[in-house]
Amino acid sequence: MFAKSDTPRWVAAVLSWRWLAAMARIALVSAFLIGGIQKALDFPGAIAEQANFGLQPAWLWATAAIVVELGGSVLLILGRWVWLGAGGLGVLTAVAMLTANDFWAKAGHDRFMAVNAFFEHLGLIAGLVLVSMLSLRSK
Repeated sequence: MFAKSDTPRWVAAVLSWRWLAAMARIALVSAFLIGGIQKALDFPGAIAEQANFGLQPAWLWATAAIVVELGGSVLLILGRWVWLGAGGLGVLTAVAMLTANDFWAKAGHDRFMAVNAFFEHLGLIAGLVLVSMLSLRSK
C-alpha cells in the first residue's frame, strides 16, 4: 500500500497492518451477523418484524433477511465474492431504510430519529460499496 504524501507515516503503518482489513470487515458486518443469528433463533419474531414493516409474505422476507445477513457477512469476512455479499447486504439495507426509516411520514422526535437512522443506513451502504471497490484493488 502506498500512502499519499499527506498521510502521516505512522498512520500509513497502522493502515498497512495485515490483520486490520479483516477486523474492519468483521466490524462492518457485525450488526448483520447479530441480526441474522437473532432472526434465525427467533424465526416467529423475525416474521413479525417483517410483517410490522408491511413486507409480505413476511416468512419469505424473514428467510431472505437471514440468508442475506449471514451469507453476505461470511462472504465479506472471507474476502470471497465480496461484490455479491456486499451487494446483497446493501440491497437489504436499502429495503430496511426505506421501510423502517420513513422519516417523510413522521413528525417531531420520531422524524428526528428516523432521519438519523436513514442516513446511518445510507452510510453503511457506502461502506459496503467501498469494501467492494477495495476488494478489486487487492486482487
